Amino acid sequence: MRRLLAAALLGVASAAAFEPLALPGLMVVTVAGYLYLVRTLRDDSVGRVLAVGFVFGLAFMGPLIWWMNAVDPWAWVTLVAIEALFLALITWVLRVAVWAPYWPVWAAAVWTAGEQVRGAFPLSGFPWGRLAHTAIDTPLEGWVRLVALPATSWLMALLAGLLVVAVTERRALVLVAAIAIPAIGAVLPIGIADGGETKTLAVVQGNTPGPFLQWPRAAIFRLQVAETERIDQPVDVVIWPENGSDLDVRSNEYAREEVIALSRRLGAPILVGAILDGPTDDTAYNASVLVDENGPRDDLYLKQYPVPYGEYVPFRAQLGSLVPRFDRDIPRDIVAGDEAGAMTLDGLTIGLTICWDIAYDGAVHGAVDLGAEVLAVQTSNASFMDFGRGVQPQQQWAISRLRAIETGRWVTVASTNGISGIVDPHGRVEGRAPVKEPATVVAEVQAAHGTTPATRRGSGWTMVIYVMSVAGWALGKWKLRTERP
Repeated sequence: MRRLLAAALLGVASAAAFEPLALPGLMVVTVAGYLYLVRTLRDDSVGRVLAVGFVFGLAFMGPLIWWMNAVDPWAWVTLVAIEALFLALITWVLRVAVWAPYWPVWAAAVWTAGEQVRGAFPLSGFPWGRLAHTAIDTPLEGWVRLVALPATSWLMALLAGLLVVAVTERRALVLVAAIAIPAIGAVLPIGIADGGETKTLAVVQGNTPGPFLQWPRAAIFRLQVAETERIDQPVDVVIWPENGSDLDVRSNEYAREEVIALSRRLGAPILVGAILDGPTDDTAYNASVLVDENGPRDDLYLKQYPVPYGEYVPFRAQLGSLVPRFDRDIPRDIVAGDEAGAMTLDGLTIGLTICWDIAYDGAVHGAVDLGAEVLAVQTSNASFMDFGRGVQPQQQWAISRLRAIETGRWVTVASTNGISGIVDPHGRVEGRAPVKEPATVVAEVQAAHGTTPATRRGSGWTMVIYVMSVAGWALGKWKLRTERP
């Protein structure tokens, strides 16, 4: 019971390392405490090990993603339970890896590999609550540009393991190694990746006409139009949020002509986040559509990672009769895109991500591979802004700032009612709109013509971490077997 209580306390403390509290460095300390706890489970049964991991997972993920209740309370319960099961399995592997020779190296790999797996499975996974997400505004954020987010998680977990060894075994050299990780991170270079010409970008936040989904058709579209009409200075590109148009700007004549007229008046193309008709009556696309004075272009970006049971319903035929809300609130399934996105607007190539896409390494790095010089995040966090204190948008905003450092690029975030703003390649906020108000953020951004070590070799580091996690489990097994009587 003492171990279960310790796991619960460590889980709750881990959640406090993320927004809205975002206590710097706390996640490293809690992971260190958890690794120490796992080492005490050496001779316990598998059931007890899994129980400790499951309790830690519940206590960590429960408060971390409390905002999921905005979708549905059962969605929150289900997602927390699934993530807790993953953390239970990670704990089962960790229990062996923490007894391998030089165990902090291997345990860090197991922790990070677990993050990567739960970020991809089941369905499209849930890459939230990664250790690296807490690196923002700490000396560790410099590592993100050098080794990408997965390897940064590994370094932070390694730091946690080294702290355990330094404290429990009183080894000065290990403490020096632990101090070196953030010290080196503090002096690593960050910033623009081979900067070029500058462009003036306008990020539009039109606000929402009342509580989430309780507004008439086209009301959200008219608000984005009204705010865009207030732009009174020359701009090169205008960016609308995800779902900024609930009308198909390609097939709906009214919506198309309204946006074309805006583009002509401003002399700038408009990147519209729009819901488009899908290939069948019961499907749709969550898309970025480029509209200029000549009309919508043919090239589209389709959201790669739509939210299960938020934007589409897996197993609808089996669940529809059991949960009528699915058919009522999600009448059409969003069809996922299968390619990274980048569009050239007024001579500037913008990498495209929609909402959750920004949390997936493949979507971001894929956009950079296509030549993205600036990154755009189009998001609709209206349901989460209306629930509680808007914690989910705060967590997503922190991830967006990390992506700016990782890619060496300016990042624009356009949201329907918050958080909208523009971030420079150092992760600094250059402009931010007030939440739940119509507003436009305008800033000069510099194109990035180069790449960073993270975008060039990040996937390679991830594969190394997977191999190391397996090796750590095997070495731990060998060590435990040789020490048994």
